[in-house]
Amino acid sequence: MTTIIRAGSAQEFLALVPRLAGFMPAQSLVCVAFEGRRTLGVLRHDLPRRSRDRTALVSAVISSLCRMPGVDAIAPVVYTDEGFADHGGAPERRLVELLCRRAAEAGFGVRDALCRAADGWGSFLDAELPSGGRPLEELDVVPARGLHPHDELAEGPWAPARLPEPDEHRAAAIARELRRIERADAGDTIFRALGDDVDPVELVERLLAPRASSALRRAWFLHLASRPVFRDGMMLQFAFGPVVGAAAHDDAVDLAERAEAQGESVDALIRREFAGHGPGLEVSEFLSRLMLGRTGLQPDRARLERALVVVREVVADAPASHRSGPLCIAAWLCWALGRGSAAGALLDAVLTADPDYSMARLLEQYLGTGALPDWAFTRPPRLDEA
Repeated sequence: MTTIIRAGSAQEFLALVPRLAGFMPAQSLVCVAFEGRRTLGVLRHDLPRRSRDRTALVSAVISSLCRMPGVDAIAPVVYTDEGFADHGGAPERRLVELLCRRAAEAGFGVRDALCRAADGWGSFLDAELPSGGRPLEELDVVPARGLHPHDELAEGPWAPARLPEPDEHRAAAIARELRRIERADAGDTIFRALGDDVDPVELVERLLAPRASSALRRAWFLHLASRPVFRDGMMLQFAFGPVVGAAAHDDAVDLAERAEAQGESVDALIRREFAGHGPGLEVSEFLSRLMLGRTGLQPDRARLERALVVVREVVADAPASHRSGPLCIAAWLCWALGRGSAAGALLDAVLTADPDYSMARLLEQYLGTGALPDWAFTRPPRLDEA
C-alpha cells in the first residue's frame, strides 16, 4: 500500500524515513521513491567503503528505480557514523551529488537529499546548512499524520536473520523425533502418526496454521528440508501456495530421477539451470523462473512473513546437522520479501558451518549479483484513492 506523506519539512520527513523502511538504517544510503506526493518504495544499500565504489552503487540505485513503474522523483538519505565535524560539512556529499545528477539524467526529480550523521543532520540542498549540521534533537518529532507506523522498528536490515532464543525442551523433543524418523522403515508407526503431514504439501500448509506445530511435525520438516528434492518445493510453496507446491514436488521427483541417471546430485543439476547451461537438464521453466524471481507474479506477502517466522523458530530449535536446508529456505524468503541484507546474513551462517553446502553457494552467487525479484517492481493494484 502506498503512503501519503504529509511532512511539513525536511526535519519531519527525515524523522519518518525509519518508519517507511521499517528499521533504523545505519551506514546506509536510503532512497525513497515517489510518484507525485506518494511514496512507492524504499531502497537501501550499504555505504561504499571506497570512493571508487560510488559509481557502481549509484548505477545500481538508478537501475532499480528505472524498473519501478510510476516513479517520478526520489529523496536520497545518508545514514552514517561519521560526523559533520569530520568533514567540515555533510559526509558523503560526493556520493549524493553523483546520485542526484544521475537521477536527473534519468528523468527523476529530486525532492530533497538529506544526511543523518553522528553529530547532526541536514539537507545537501540547503545553502544555509551550518558546517556542523543541525541538532539531532530536532528529529525527535511526532510522525506525520496519515502514516501507519510500525509498533516497533527492527534493529536494522539484518534483524530478520536473527534467530529467536531456542526452547530447550522443544529442541530436545525435536531431536528425539528426528532420530526416530531417521531410524524408521517405510511402514513405521511414526509415519502413521504424521498422517496427512507425510505429504510435504500438507505439511507446509499445517506449519503455516496459527497453532504451534508439534515436535514431530517440525522434525519431519527439518528432515525433508535437508533433502534438495523436497527443500525447494516447500520453499516455493511457502511463497506461492499449495498448487505451486504440488507442481514443484512433482517436478522434483522427475529432477531426482534425471540427476540419478546422470550420476550427479540434485543441487548440481539445479546449478546448471541457474547458470543457463544444459538444456536437457533443466528444472521446468515456470518453477525455475519462480525460484529466480523472473516473473511479475507476486507471492503472497502474508504467507512469506508467516513462513519466515515459522522457519526461523524451527531452525532455532534444530540440531546443527539439520540447519543448512531450512536456513537456505529462510534466506530465499527474506530475498523474496526484499530483505537482501538479511538473506545474505543467513547464507553466511550456512556457509560458515558448512562451506560446501551447494544451495547456499548457489543462492550466494545469484543474490550477490544484486539480483532482485521482478515482483518487487510489479505495482500492486491501488485499492483506494484516499
